Amino acid sequence: MTKKLALLLVLAMFLGGCAGMSYTEQRTLSGGAIGAASGAAIGAIAGEAAVGAGIGAGAGLLGGYLYDRYEKYHGRD
Repeated sequence: MTKKLALLLVLAMFLGGCAGMSYTEQRTLSGGAIGAASGAAIGAIAGEAAVGAGIGAGAGLLGGYLYDRYEKYHGRD
């Protein structure tokens, strides 16, 4: 029960903290979070969840930032 409550609090703080961010910051952070989760899952299968999470987070941050640049360049933002 304690772990669920802690996860809920972290999630609430994370979502509340995004309220004042720019689109670039939101997309970069979202990409990093999605990349870290995906990397951890793939890394867990391969035996190194922490390494996978780190690599995934880096790739996700870069992907989120590049996506933001693409959207702004094409006037969709």
